[in-house]
Amino acid sequence: MELINDPIVEAVIHQFRKRSQEGIIKYGCTMARQDIDFVGWIQHMKEELMDAVVYLERIRQEEIDRAIDAKRT
Repeated sequence: MELINDPIVEAVIHQFRKRSQEGIIKYGCTMARQDIDFVGWIQHMKEELMDAVVYLERIRQEEIDRAIDAKRT
């Protein structure tokens, strides 16, 4: 079977690699670190998801404002 590269998947892989390198530089370790326990990883994930919800709300409000402005014109 011939392997076909999906450009979208390749772009995501590139972003993961870039983000990994940035994290290694910033924090001085990889995600294979052993100094965080299971509960600690859950806390990290909660904080990341909370940030994601804030980002979603920001773009949701922007879209609502855009729709309101469009109705006015």
